[in-house]
Amino acid sequence: MGILSWIILGLLAGAIAKLILPGKQGGGWIVTILLGIAGAFVGGWLGSLVGLGSVDGFNLGTLVTAVIGAIVLLLVWGAISKKA
Repeated sequence: MGILSWIILGLLAGAIAKLILPGKQGGGWIVTILLGIAGAFVGGWLGSLVGLGSVDGFNLGTLVTAVIGAIVLLLVWGAISKKA
């Protein structure tokens, strides 16, 4: 996947993660989008570590993996921003 595909996947993953996990994580939609992009990378990396295969295309499995990664990062961001 090219960088543009990762960004689009991250945008979708961040938006879906924010819909699944609404709350006051702080930072607004821009931070959510950035966390979605990072979540796509983290989710793909974790998925390949546990044997779910590599992220090699834009499909439903890739989107689910990216959303899970984005949710994890949103939870971490929420915990960090509340302590600050």
